[in-house]
Amino acid sequence: MSFVYEKNLRHPEGRVDVVLDTDAFNEIDDQFAISYLVHIPEKADVKAFYAAPFFNSHSTGPGDGMEKSYDEIKKVLALNGREDLTDCVFRGSDRYLPDEQTPVDSPAARDLADRAMQYTADRPLYVLAIGAITNVASALLMKPEIADRIVIVWLGGNAYWCKDTKEFNMMQDVAAARIIFNAEAALVQLPCRGVVEDLRTTKPELEWWLRNRNPISDYLSRNTIQEAEHFSPYMTWSRTIWDISTVAWLLNDDGRFMEEEITAAPVPEYDYTYSFDENRRPILCVTHIDRDAIFADIFAKLTGNKTRS
Repeated sequence: MSFVYEKNLRHPEGRVDVVLDTDAFNEIDDQFAISYLVHIPEKADVKAFYAAPFFNSHSTGPGDGMEKSYDEIKKVLALNGREDLTDCVFRGSDRYLPDEQTPVDSPAARDLADRAMQYTADRPLYVLAIGAITNVASALLMKPEIADRIVIVWLGGNAYWCKDTKEFNMMQDVAAARIIFNAEAALVQLPCRGVVEDLRTTKPELEWWLRNRNPISDYLSRNTIQEAEHFSPYMTWSRTIWDISTVAWLLNDDGRFMEEEITAAPVPEYDYTYSFDENRRPILCVTHIDRDAIFADIFAKLTGNKTRS
């Protein structure tokens, strides 16, 4: 492992250039991540947003999910008062990879492939990904030489001790996930079940910290509560705000938000398991998160560091 590669697996010092790949209409947590990211200008210079494909009850297929995500990204940026960034939003893949050799062409994949060429191993572009990793894998297939110019920070898969990898982001496009884990790009993995699932919040907490504070805070609290109560009417509930974990990783000074370890890259298999080989290249895997510290930070950022009296 080279010195530069090892450095790129660690929390970056200073301000860095960032792109965000997001299936923003998939659920209610991508909107938090977009908002969190644009509220940390001291750390992240946001260069682009890529709409990722998804298929669940909120879409009729991957392409429809991508289009709805494209619109949702722009809506969330407007609610944050960042209409200046809407020209930096790109449509992504309208389908998943057909195999591990064939990219899906899209404006997002082309932009990432071209944009990453402006960077170097010493000054990489940080690619935060919070959906199916199709766009990023396609960019790597289009232009393999970008591998040492980017750092991929992906919310995907489950903790290695889990019996399967049937996590939404990974299982949608296993071929793309395999490309990411096999590529030479520096990779930071934030596993969902077993690690990031601890990022739970509740209706009282959302109402206390976010409701009626500003347009985006009100939207986030209202949207989350409505979504949760639609699926869990008349029941107690908490919701995991998964996607803010990738943004929090950028801010993980001195390990204040999460713990992590260097490990050999596992192989996501098509039967939804991992296989392991200790001789594979190292990646950084997050192993624990401090739920309270992360929510305290995002709530403060979104409300202008105002406390509730």
